[in-house]
Amino acid sequence: MSTYVLVHGAWHGAWCWEKIVPLLEQKGHTVHAIDLPGHGSDQTPVSQISLKSYTDKICSVIDEADEPVILVGHSMGGMAITQSAEYRPEQIKALVYVTAFLIRDGESMVDVIQTDAGALVASNMIVSSDGSYATVNEAKIKEIFYGCSEHADAERAKSLLNAQALEVLATKLSLTDERFGQVPRYYIECLRDQAITNWCQKNMYAATPCESVYTLDTDHSPFYSTPQELATILLEIEQINQVADDLVS
Repeated sequence: MSTYVLVHGAWHGAWCWEKIVPLLEQKGHTVHAIDLPGHGSDQTPVSQISLKSYTDKICSVIDEADEPVILVGHSMGGMAITQSAEYRPEQIKALVYVTAFLIRDGESMVDVIQTDAGALVASNMIVSSDGSYATVNEAKIKEIFYGCSEHADAERAKSLLNAQALEVLATKLSLTDERFGQVPRYYIECLRDQAITNWCQKNMYAATPCESVYTLDTDHSPFYSTPQELATILLEIEQINQVADDLVS
């Protein structure tokens, strides 16, 4: 059995994995869905939130695990798991990007967002007066994030979204082939995504090739719209890596 660490995206929290956690646990796996600083139940002030605070949290969970983990990142969480892999490559069995930002060394999320003209997030962000955080235009939240999801799930998610610290999005990653580059990567693209267009997803995994690319015909939130299908892919990735480990041993 394996250990999964699930990392949410911008504005979200550990709660977004609520349908995925039991599906993985039913197969006997250990699952940690975490709140990044300032998200979910974590009350860290915006002024103290940075990419380093995100990776510190992720690395602390990895360090407490009994074995190398499967590290899964959704959306902005992709950036956080990438930088964490630079710090803990030997403790990560695989990186899984769920319609996530797969960013290269020296790039920031802002750099990629600026190229994605078809995405709806940037034009619907409401930035605070001091420029430190942003929320999302409530009238557009379902269209952006939950277009294929059930109404009840979308409404619940809308009620739980937090403000997003903007410094994180502007921070450039610092990566090496020797560390981040040695960890196997898998990408799950979502064809109907309005937050990160499929065009942008394809550009990212073309620039940073992955072991495999899986496709879901759904919105930005497959943990709500297609939870069974997403869990099946996560379990398949675990099996692939387990076979690889057995061959090595």
